[in-house]
Amino acid sequence: MTPKPPSRLLPPRRLIAVAAALALFGSQAEAQTAPSNEESPAPAAPTAQPSMAPPVAESCPLGSFHCKPRPLNYAMCRPNALLEFYDPALTKDTTLRETSNTEVYAEEVDSSDQTVYHLKGRVDITRADQRLRSDTADYNSDTTDYDAHGNVRYQESGQLLAAEHIKGNTDSSTGIADNVRYQMLTSRGNGTAKQGQMLDAQRTHYSQVTYSTCDVGHHLWEVRSKDLRIDKESGVGVAHGATMRFANVPFLYLPYFSFPVDDRRKSGFLYPMIGNSSRSGFMVSAPYYLNLAPNYDATLDPRYYSDRGFLLGAEFRYLNLIPGTTGQLNVEYMPHDSGGNDPNSVEDTKGDSRYLVKWNNVSHIVGPVNFSASINRASDRNYLRDFGNDLYTSSIGTLTSSAYLTAGGNHWNASFGADTYQNVDPNLPDTVVQYKRWPRATFNLNLPIERWLEFGATTEAVAFRKDDVVEGNRLDIYPYLQADFRGASWFVRPRVAYRYTGYELSSGYQNYNYYGLTTPGLAAAGVTTPFTQRSPSRSLPVVSLDTGLIFDRMTTLFGNSYTQTLEPRLYYLYVPYRNQNDIPLFDSNLMSFDYWQLFSPNQFSGADRQMNANNLTAAVTTRLLDDNGVERLSFSFGQIRYFTQQKVQLPNGYNTTTAATDFGGSDYVAQFTAQLSDDWRLNSSYQWNPNHIAVRDAQGNVISYQGRNTDVATVGLQYRLGLDGVMNFGYRYRRAGTTDLAQLEQYDVSAVYPISDRWRILGRWAYSVADKRTVEALAGIEYDSCCVAVRLVGRHYVDSSSPTLTNVRANNAIMFELQFKGLGAFNGQTEGVLRRGILGYQ
Repeated sequence: MTPKPPSRLLPPRRLIAVAAALALFGSQAEAQTAPSNEESPAPAAPTAQPSMAPPVAESCPLGSFHCKPRPLNYAMCRPNALLEFYDPALTKDTTLRETSNTEVYAEEVDSSDQTVYHLKGRVDITRADQRLRSDTADYNSDTTDYDAHGNVRYQESGQLLAAEHIKGNTDSSTGIADNVRYQMLTSRGNGTAKQGQMLDAQRTHYSQVTYSTCDVGHHLWEVRSKDLRIDKESGVGVAHGATMRFANVPFLYLPYFSFPVDDRRKSGFLYPMIGNSSRSGFMVSAPYYLNLAPNYDATLDPRYYSDRGFLLGAEFRYLNLIPGTTGQLNVEYMPHDSGGNDPNSVEDTKGDSRYLVKWNNVSHIVGPVNFSASINRASDRNYLRDFGNDLYTSSIGTLTSSAYLTAGGNHWNASFGADTYQNVDPNLPDTVVQYKRWPRATFNLNLPIERWLEFGATTEAVAFRKDDVVEGNRLDIYPYLQADFRGASWFVRPRVAYRYTGYELSSGYQNYNYYGLTTPGLAAAGVTTPFTQRSPSRSLPVVSLDTGLIFDRMTTLFGNSYTQTLEPRLYYLYVPYRNQNDIPLFDSNLMSFDYWQLFSPNQFSGADRQMNANNLTAAVTTRLLDDNGVERLSFSFGQIRYFTQQKVQLPNGYNTTTAATDFGGSDYVAQFTAQLSDDWRLNSSYQWNPNHIAVRDAQGNVISYQGRNTDVATVGLQYRLGLDGVMNFGYRYRRAGTTDLAQLEQYDVSAVYPISDRWRILGRWAYSVADKRTVEALAGIEYDSCCVAVRLVGRHYVDSSSPTLTNVRANNAIMFELQFKGLGAFNGQTEGVLRRGILGYQ
């Protein structure tokens, strides 16, 4: 059963549950004798059965980075899963019970005393969505007692029930049935009970009861309980002596437990989790869910790691605990780590207490003002490697914490808050962590003046803090005025902006330079000029003109008709040069060059550097659109032509700098995407450097040459295998700076291959050519049946965000998941790993 969350913002927690149902009809009957020569109205044979499961999800669109999980699929269940007497013509509307008459049919009716009706032969009693059939039945119209014998069959909108004998009283809503078989119609739940007893309208009691979602009479798994009591008023069921069986072998025994019987949440145990990794050993967890109040709950997660010891995890979720506030707090704490240390780590955690804290909160303050916080903190750099359960978590190198007040309207937004960062990569020093932004304020405006004219501005004020380097405050103001003239086949977008960036450096700035090093360090590197201004600033205009044309025609390819477009585009950018060597680097870096950088006003992230430009970008795009307007093919090609040198550069080391560009053009950039059918998709990009320039050191000596080779190349191919399979191939290459070596060169192959409608094999292999080692290898197998799904996955992966993986330790893990459809999953962690590792996995 699934406990109901306070709202959709609080996802449910699935409890261990036993479900069974017994419904007894109840209402005063109006008996009538059937003519002796008339056949009884036996129900027609079912021509359709109600769907007892959501439809199978459609295939994930090709190229999607995240695919929705597949809903439970009962397609492999037997078509005769319903009990044999189901009548599809019976109404499903339960609201008609109070106003509907009760019709009684029988081959013989004896009512000699005018109060007790003795019904014999194909007894059929129907009221609205309820129907009871038996061989014989007695009904007392004064007391509303009833007693039905022989082949008793009961149907209502939510379930079917069969029994040998059933008797009770409709006024008091009591009854008792022997040797019960039941089938839920709104789910696949079914089972048996030796005896079912309705104590009143809200309470029922069962003995020797079973429950499963497998085919009726063919239970691969089931839950058995000696005694089961259900209270509909409180929404709680209580079971005694319950065992869970798989292939008729008991593997979980609970002498006593309670569970929810409706959508209300209920405290109880969640499914246990098991796992194993080479860093922490075998892990077992037994989470317990606490339903504390309608708007908040908690989960305690005690875990044991065979190589490290006990760890307690806790999760607290809340909604409107304070009006307008929702959030979640997660805490993990290990009082004493008895495990060993990573030989590559700079930290010694053996014997230490270790923890992880994650808090996410969103609060509405007043009007348009909101408060949001995301606090993430670990006790040490090794924590995510030792206790992370997948490559994504264990490869995180920095934990970010932030808190902001935000506000906004139709044409403006503002924020005020702070960001701080923690290094959680054991292979990297703390100096790689970026500056804390403590505090930071922003204000952005986009105000329409005319339909074609807009005035706007982006503004940011930040205080940058970091130990042992230059610190300071920065104000960046960037107003602009832009127009948008367009027609059906053309557009012209002029834009005029002005950027002012001012600094107030902290005390001691004279001891630092362009590289963020102290003066002695610079002197050793041959650079001795420190910062000379405490309040440097930079101001300059930024002018651009973006124009384009759109042509189209009808064409055919492989016998299919398409609309082909031809879209030439010119983008001119002018930014005058300003010497910025007296400005520190707080949060700026050179962005990766790609197709969209052809139309960007700045090649640097952050506000510490604004490139100079007198450039013209020429690009062209052609597309093929099918009759539904879907883009089936796209090819783009372009280059920037430089009319003046690009003088603003970042340092390329402690004793060299990248010379100003003295060539005429940027890399040639090409992008290609094709999806001519729904089964395969190709993405690729390529950058070629046509220039050949010398890279010199500070003394003017040539140390290398750059250009006339490939800078970036990527290829991604995805092929869909029916509804359940996918194959991916990827290749990524990026040249390392001014050398001819590869900074990144990786192959990535992954697949989900359906062997049959029940079996799928899956795997992934990512290999780094530069490091000559496997980054990740994953292999697994899946089995899916009517009511059980099984996954077994083995993983080998490098858990580091370091760009050099030569000496980084690898981790090995095995994950096993057993899912009981309609009840929950044992160790339900594999799906997230597979969805992140295999593109298109569902």
